[in-house]
Amino acid sequence: MERLSKHLLSWASLLDEPTLDQARVSSQMPFIHPHLALMPDAHLGKGATVGSVIPTLGAIMPAAVGVDIGCGMIAVRTQFTRADLAGRDLAPLREAIERAIPLSAGRDNRKVVATAEPRVAELEQLAEDAGFDPARYAGRWRLQLGSLGSGNHFVEVSVDETDAVWMFLHSGSRGVGNRIATHHIAVAQRLAKQWWIDLPHPDLAYLVEGTPEFTRYIRELRWAQRFALLNREEMMDRVARQLSEFLDDQVVEGERINCHHNFTEKERHFGKEVWVSRKGAIQADAGRPGLIPGSMGTASYVVEGLGNALSLNSSPHGAGREHSRSAARRLFTHEQLREAMAGIEFRDTDAFLDEIPAAYKPIDQVMADAADLVSVRHTLSQLVNVKGD
Repeated sequence: MERLSKHLLSWASLLDEPTLDQARVSSQMPFIHPHLALMPDAHLGKGATVGSVIPTLGAIMPAAVGVDIGCGMIAVRTQFTRADLAGRDLAPLREAIERAIPLSAGRDNRKVVATAEPRVAELEQLAEDAGFDPARYAGRWRLQLGSLGSGNHFVEVSVDETDAVWMFLHSGSRGVGNRIATHHIAVAQRLAKQWWIDLPHPDLAYLVEGTPEFTRYIRELRWAQRFALLNREEMMDRVARQLSEFLDDQVVEGERINCHHNFTEKERHFGKEVWVSRKGAIQADAGRPGLIPGSMGTASYVVEGLGNALSLNSSPHGAGREHSRSAARRLFTHEQLREAMAGIEFRDTDAFLDEIPAAYKPIDQVMADAADLVSVRHTLSQLVNVKGD
């Protein structure tokens, strides 16, 4: 860990100047308490740095939570072992998962399936209790539950160091969460102009606790966080069903972990109640299980928090980008992607070129930097990878 200023601490050994400058600006906002914590996977983001933990007193910057509210990971350890999949053609399993879960931006379900019905009902009740209608943001939000999205979202079947088979996936609150976030970022920016607040960047606009705008944001944000968690649960149940059918044996869950890495919670740190916005970071309280994925084609980790107070009990959420998507498409080739994915069943298309492992920080270095934040319980190696274009 390196103290870069009074209000900025960093665990990142790989940190470029634009990212550092962005973090410095965010850390100088007057309501930061006690400091902003940069995680090992930190990289340039919209307004606030991805891979940052931002504790605030009496205010929240909606862009510092991110537009994919509640984005995160879920993993399930099964009773199956590597031997159960050895020698099998895994393409039919990948294709079955691709049929069961709508992939890519803008794709959703044709109907609310039986497993999604109680989850949709829960979200309807939560929205009613919060006093808002999610359909104002996305009329088809019910059909988005159980859909993956695109970019770095994925579904994987992996094995750990004991040869146990895991199901692992990454997704968030889909289009409805994005629109909720975008709306409240715009509200914060409008209020800043209305009250002549001079901001170092428009995306650092904030909502003040106690105002109607803040209260509405928190209610809708919590709904979107719940949507994201249930979205992952729904998809995981579908993956389990496909794996069961593929192996002709029911999945028996040994462990299930579901955690956000784009979210806000009220917590107590350094003697004060603060809003902790983790934008690309997971909670890592002592003993708390968590998930840190690598990039496409590299290892992922099941971890346990160490409760590091200076990090505000946080840890990285993944490898963190080293090259932008456009830069990755200029720098790397489809053949290099194939080489990086050797031995892993995946949909072989150059649509995923911007997700090539070389576009990300080395996950081994990220985990080394996080040694005082989490301990590693399991290291997962991919067998099957599913992504949306």
